[in-house]
Amino acid sequence: MELYSVIKRPIVTEKTTAARDEGNKYFFEVDRRATKIDIRNSVEKIFKVKVVDVRTINVMGKKKRVGRTMGKRRNWKKAVITLAPGNTIEIFGQV
Repeated sequence: MELYSVIKRPIVTEKTTAARDEGNKYFFEVDRRATKIDIRNSVEKIFKVKVVDVRTINVMGKKKRVGRTMGKRRNWKKAVITLAPGNTIEIFGQV
């Protein structure tokens, strides 16, 4: 896959901020077709850090009611990136 099409956006919540501070873990929404190796290579080359571990979760879209009809949110993939000690990703520094 193309380097910049693998990572879609960072996920910033209270829970992910606590995981970043405690265990140097960063959360991203990634392309559903991306493998762990694709994700690792993209993060290492884009942010110039050393990745220790990559975990992925397929998040199923919730069913939502829209008037009389039932709709469904899209399915998406979440990646949890653990960095080596001493490495940080700067876009999260301002949050």
